[in-house]
Amino acid sequence: MTRERLYLFDTTLRDGAQTNGVDFTLHDKQLIAKMLDELGVDYVEGGYPGANPTDTEFFATKPGLAHARFTAFGMTRRAGRSASNDPGLAALLEAKADAICFVAKSSAYQVRVALETTNKENLASIRDSVAAAKKAGREVMLDCEHFFDGYKEDPAFALACAKAAYDSGARWVVLCDTNGGTMPHEVETIVGEVVKLIPGDHLGIHAHNDTEQAVANSLAAVRAGARQIQGTLNGLGERCGNANLCSLIPTLRLKSEFADRFEIGVTNEKLATLMTASHTLDDMLNRAPNRHAPYVGESAFVTKTGIHASAVMKDPQTYEHVRPEAVGNHRKVLVSDQAGRSNVIAELDRAGIAYDKNDPKLARLVEELKEREAAGYAYESANASFELLARRTLGRVPDYFHVEQFDVNVEQRYNANGQRVTVAMAVVKVDVDGEKLISAAEGNGPVNALDVALRKDLGKFQKFIEGLRLIDYRVRILNGGTEAVTRVLIESADETGETWSTIGVSPNIIDASFQALMDSVIYKLVKSGAPA
Repeated sequence: MTRERLYLFDTTLRDGAQTNGVDFTLHDKQLIAKMLDELGVDYVEGGYPGANPTDTEFFATKPGLAHARFTAFGMTRRAGRSASNDPGLAALLEAKADAICFVAKSSAYQVRVALETTNKENLASIRDSVAAAKKAGREVMLDCEHFFDGYKEDPAFALACAKAAYDSGARWVVLCDTNGGTMPHEVETIVGEVVKLIPGDHLGIHAHNDTEQAVANSLAAVRAGARQIQGTLNGLGERCGNANLCSLIPTLRLKSEFADRFEIGVTNEKLATLMTASHTLDDMLNRAPNRHAPYVGESAFVTKTGIHASAVMKDPQTYEHVRPEAVGNHRKVLVSDQAGRSNVIAELDRAGIAYDKNDPKLARLVEELKEREAAGYAYESANASFELLARRTLGRVPDYFHVEQFDVNVEQRYNANGQRVTVAMAVVKVDVDGEKLISAAEGNGPVNALDVALRKDLGKFQKFIEGLRLIDYRVRILNGGTEAVTRVLIESADETGETWSTIGVSPNIIDASFQALMDSVIYKLVKSGAPA
């Protein structure tokens, strides 16, 4: 059976740039455009030339995209102006772009209140602008802004706006749920009416996520006949965001309802890079990725409950709707207070720790895990500390060194410039194979001072920890009052780029921190194959 072509239109660099706190540089835009092109989207909307210096410069030269059509966004000619005498339209026509996506009102209410013009003038503006861009040799699209709200208010006028664009030569007429309040059944019904006037292979959908249904509305439009989907990576966009292409692309590619009927430009090979693309964008924006995002989130294929883990180990399909590798993700079984033998065994397998299923130490490990989690430990967030707990319980951690004593003091003093500063001083005494070593260090805080002192001199093991560094430190108070229990999570890294997390729990924050620091150092020694 011949599959129909679905076209993916990415507006991360334009609509996504309207996200609160997001501000793309020119370099950001260039890198993201290339990444989207490599992913296989059909259109990359780069921004609004003439609206700001960054977008204007971005469109001064066309980026070398191998697959995607570089698209400029802008308004149709303003009311009362001719197409040849509108600076905004001129900037669009001058932009080095393959396509132009105009935006125009398709709601009589919006024309009357927001534009303060007439329906007749609005229709003329659509026709004139599309015709001018078509004459200039550009592929033309029209975003029918507020289309669904406009259709429910005055269907004849909303349809007239869409038809005016199509009749004037627009390749795509895109129906926009601009306020994000339309329900999926409404989208499917309304798009079904539009395809009676405009062929579906000329219709697109642009959904906002104000009711958490932008992805559902996009799929509903496809079911009703639309063949272009507009969206953004990670669902960026103003207010609650746009339709999330990181959810839409794998759904279209992997779910039989769509995969059997439609072809998209994202191949299976490219789909396997989706998680990387999603996290790369977050890294560029200095944002933590959404752990619970469908498909690409770190928790998307995580199993925590023992019964579930047991089933997943037998057959992943018991609790996975697609293979995580298909989108570049991976399966993970957590160890937690809900864990059973299956969770623990799965994590031991992942860590490469040998075990005997009949060994009573394995049962003891499960019970020890639950007891420690009840006391405040959270091993699902501390993979390295779990590995050490498992190795210790199973008798497989070398006895590298003993900390006999540590001391830390904090004092205020004046520096050479006469400024008052706070300095921490730590002293750590360790026994390394009978050799007593004492190290002292200053730090900008007690944990920093302890970290430096502990790693300053471990005798014969020093060479194994040279590349170790602490990259994150998090504290959580588990209960209030003067007897509060503190949980400390430390993230460490080494010269290979590998990262790991360790945990400490104690009523004393220094003690909790030192537990986590010790685990980090010992994990590095184990990882490096240091001899006992």
